[in-house]
Amino acid sequence: MQLGLAGMLLPWGFSAKADTPYRGGRLIIGQFPEATLMTSGISTEGIAQQVSSKIFDGLLAYDVNLNPVPQLATAWNVSSDQLRISLTLRPGVRWHDGKPFTSADVAFSTLELWKKFHSRGRSTFANVVAVDTPDPLTVVFRLSKPAPYLLSALGSSESQVLPRHLYEGTNILLNPYNLAPVGTGPFRFVEWKRGEYIALKRNPDYWDQPKPYLDEIIFRVLPDPAAQSIALETGEIHLSVSLPPSDIDRLSKVPTLTVDTPAARSFLYNGLAFNLDKPIFQDVRVRRAIAHALDINFILQKIYYGYGLVGTGPLPPRFKPFYTPDVPGYPYNLARANELLDEVGLKPDGNGVRISAVLRPQPGGETSLRQAEYIRTSLRQIGIALDVQWDDFGGFIRRIYTERDFDVTTYLGQAGPDPAIGTQRIYWSKNFKPGVAFSNVAHYSNPKVDQLLEEAQVETNSERRLGLYNQFQRLVQTDLPLIPLVAAETIPLRNRRLIGYNSGADGILENFSSAQLLPE
Repeated sequence: MQLGLAGMLLPWGFSAKADTPYRGGRLIIGQFPEATLMTSGISTEGIAQQVSSKIFDGLLAYDVNLNPVPQLATAWNVSSDQLRISLTLRPGVRWHDGKPFTSADVAFSTLELWKKFHSRGRSTFANVVAVDTPDPLTVVFRLSKPAPYLLSALGSSESQVLPRHLYEGTNILLNPYNLAPVGTGPFRFVEWKRGEYIALKRNPDYWDQPKPYLDEIIFRVLPDPAAQSIALETGEIHLSVSLPPSDIDRLSKVPTLTVDTPAARSFLYNGLAFNLDKPIFQDVRVRRAIAHALDINFILQKIYYGYGLVGTGPLPPRFKPFYTPDVPGYPYNLARANELLDEVGLKPDGNGVRISAVLRPQPGGETSLRQAEYIRTSLRQIGIALDVQWDDFGGFIRRIYTERDFDVTTYLGQAGPDPAIGTQRIYWSKNFKPGVAFSNVAHYSNPKVDQLLEEAQVETNSERRLGLYNQFQRLVQTDLPLIPLVAAETIPLRNRRLIGYNSGADGILENFSSAQLLPE
């Protein structure tokens, strides 16, 4: 249960009214894995989003009903033909180095960052052909075709505006400000001590005075789940979203702690992706056999402890109204799995092995480890021998998306807040680009799927748009370049002293300008 402040005596002896927020304090957030960079302007890395959303504000934010609300942009307008989207920027906003924030920063970020290097931005802003800047506080996106989802994509964690004066003319991916960012948000970057912590301090010149209320935010790297659990229980840290589900039920009973509901814009999916450049996985019967060999309900109940839903297709069940259950399914059936492999002509050798392959799982603590071990054990029953090889997060990104040194990999990502934003990047053949993280990892290509995605991307009639996405889901689940596993939930576990951080739809990805850490 969430605790409010208005008119109540809090158990730690502090009383307050809703209009007198408590100021000060150092908020410590437990985190694992460690981030690889400090901006989500060029990456969809979840850990980077958690940190950088405190350093950078978005053009828009989103309320609990998923409606856009002002942040760096104070007003917006879509033309009647839906080919122009105009934004009015907030006056007086400055970057943390004192330079003014202007429309030139938005234009540069759109054309030189999001459209080129951001795995979701490459499809989200595909129809943006120009960005006009008639004055420093006006931005006009000019589109070749409508983009009905675009206003849902302008949050800080999704489309982060970076300072043109620090990025223009540089190697974007190697720019040192990716590791020591200069933003516009409520907190300024101070220090990143690798393997230990990231430190942020209150921005005294923040545009939304008297916010922020906190003095500091520390992201503490805690790779050991047991140590993170103890730190949360003893009050050494105040918030975590990286604890294994096995710890959540126990810790939720600790009087000083509480479990928050997942963010409204969180549509996570978890899957097993194939490297379709490998000949052995180009026969769909092999992919379907592997799907039949995995008991997804077991994974949900025994590894995720029921925190989530069984995945049935490319969109998670919580992703309404776009989700449809009317797709091909592959129920757990070892006999059927073996039949399919026999049909392909993959006979077991003297050790009972039909296929040997390398599984490189996405790092994610105990849950990722247990899931990888379950997959390895299950597939051994049908003669597939997996060598599970682990990397740190940076090594995983390099091996999977640059070197493509894998046979199969697990994948955890955001499907929303609109299929054109979160899901299209995974299945759209034009979004296969080595070096761009969290893009088309399988190297999947189906012209009909591309057509459906591109038509849905510009369709303004909601009923026709849903019909296109329903066709897409059925076709993708027939081809099965990625096996849906669990539609997971990010569960925030916090100290009750922490209030106000999740006032909108993004939860842990909010900017924390309203967060307060009440005294003990």
